[in-house]
Amino acid sequence: MSTTSGTGTRRGAGARMRTARWGAFAGAAALVLLGGAAPANAASPAHHGGGSDNTTTPIKHVVVIFDENVSFDHYFGSYPVAANTDGTKFTAAKHTPKADNLLNSGLLKKNPNQYPPSRLGPDKAVTCDQNHSYGPEQYAADGGKADQYVQNTETSTCSGGLFGEPGLVTDYYDGNTVTGLWNYAQHYSLGDNSYSSTYGPSTPGALNLVSGQTHGVISVDPKSGTENPKQTAAPDAYTVVSPNAKGVGTVINDPDPAFDDCSDTSHTSANALAVMQGKNIGDLLNAKNVSWGWFQGGFRPSTAWDGKQGDYANCQGSTHTNIGGAASVDYSPHHSPFEYYKSTSNPHHLPPKNTAEIGHNGQANHNYDLTDFDSALKAGNLPAVSFLKAAEYQDGHAGYSDPTDEQNFLVKEINAVQSSSSWKDTAVVVAYDDSDGWYDHAYAKPQNGSKDTTLASNGKTTDSPACQAGPTSAGGYADRCGPGTRQPLLVISPYSKVNSVDHTRTEQASITKFIEDNWKTGQIGDASFDSRANSLTGAFDFRHPNNEQVLLNANGSVKSIKRISTQPSTPGKPGKPGHGSSAGGNGNRPGPDGSTGEVLAETGGSSPALPLGITAGALLVGGGALWYARKRRGAGTAA
Repeated sequence: MSTTSGTGTRRGAGARMRTARWGAFAGAAALVLLGGAAPANAASPAHHGGGSDNTTTPIKHVVVIFDENVSFDHYFGSYPVAANTDGTKFTAAKHTPKADNLLNSGLLKKNPNQYPPSRLGPDKAVTCDQNHSYGPEQYAADGGKADQYVQNTETSTCSGGLFGEPGLVTDYYDGNTVTGLWNYAQHYSLGDNSYSSTYGPSTPGALNLVSGQTHGVISVDPKSGTENPKQTAAPDAYTVVSPNAKGVGTVINDPDPAFDDCSDTSHTSANALAVMQGKNIGDLLNAKNVSWGWFQGGFRPSTAWDGKQGDYANCQGSTHTNIGGAASVDYSPHHSPFEYYKSTSNPHHLPPKNTAEIGHNGQANHNYDLTDFDSALKAGNLPAVSFLKAAEYQDGHAGYSDPTDEQNFLVKEINAVQSSSSWKDTAVVVAYDDSDGWYDHAYAKPQNGSKDTTLASNGKTTDSPACQAGPTSAGGYADRCGPGTRQPLLVISPYSKVNSVDHTRTEQASITKFIEDNWKTGQIGDASFDSRANSLTGAFDFRHPNNEQVLLNANGSVKSIKRISTQPSTPGKPGKPGHGSSAGGNGNRPGPDGSTGEVLAETGGSSPALPLGITAGALLVGGGALWYARKRRGAGTAA
């Protein structure tokens, strides 16, 4: 329309346009203040952070805490009922929803395994490590019968003062030991239908987390350095399974990464190392200019690299002692997935030049020590995507860690995130790399089959009959049978559903999927499981944020519950609710002792109440804008 003044008709048309514009402003202002009332197709605005702020949901920061070796039933088998005979007292909220666990399936009393499950108290926190290999986990599940754990994955006796007993593999902890995780489940969202993307131990789990892909590995000579390592003449059998003519195969074990000075016990042994081909989520985030980082305990070397080719940094001098008095080296190379890929590795463990560089391109290349995460968080420089891996003594892995030390780590880091300026638009995801072989009664029928009939050390074929009968292997890549074992999944965020059990089928690659969708990176390709995985959106309620900070004490009990004062971000396209997701308590939140107390807000249910101030503010702004529009229209007509 022309802006040239002329006839009264044109002025009238201009007045109508101004009215429409002011009406649109009023509606937009109301939506901004109402937050979750934005239309489903509203896009989150991009801010000064480049690609990091351009998201499809209100979530601007994802913090993935990737712990070790726990099955869902091992930590949540009796949830929400705790014995309260020892440890930290736990009492659940009155309307806590039911999870698919041993308690609700009747398997605590009548169980098909050789030994029934027994409760482990906090005095038995440090236990023997179970067998969590690719094949034995399949045979323990027994095609869904879940009745062969003692025969296939149990380790009932071990040295070093660790607790063991016949039937240990079926035992479980309750809220008197894993109190913190149970309290996070009470206030946020717990997933009871989440699995590893494939069977197997830590390295496959870590690779599935960052790429949804365990195929594409070659073995390299550790003597050829960490910057341009050379492929071995023949594929190393431990490192590469089912290799093709070029020596490219699949990872089902725990080989150390090639692009890492601290691999092979800081290069004091001569085991072949692993190089992964293809892309990972870090590559996709880099392409979109989205800040990210992997932060691991002990990554800062005890002896720094001297800058000479052929020399290496050393990580063996950084150790800690667990509650059982056993010391372990902090850094575990095969827990560090980005070090398998040349494009996203930091071979010499170089530190960032300064705090501002964390999350961005620099000499550290997105791989950092855990202390760098704490520094970035304190400085208000939290990357859009952060992956946290504890030092070994706190990562939850049986044999050298335990649920008590793990809880200390979780509470410290989650409290810090919740106390930061970034909490208002952050999602913390607590997930696990594998089950350790611990018993879990739930079973996911293979969506990706594998027909590896090579005899393993247990005298059985590498792939079980159930995996061999599964669907054709995606990409034609063998030894990727899955989903594998079930692990806990928690989503802790101001946008999480409250006291909710999300029954949506998810897997490790679902975390990748959520990051891809949120930052619009596209997918990894090459038969990555990100293409089949459901996202994590079933754990969220983007229209009705809970807006709470729940801080815990070191023993996992609730320290404080506080409303965050910052208004929620304008949401983008909200996630669709998960299948069968359930929320308990009708918005009632557990008090510090676990009982239902003050109702801070009606959130997490089907019709949460918005804070009165937000609603009133929206009406005032919208009403004021409409009044001004009418005034302008009147002035335009009179002119």
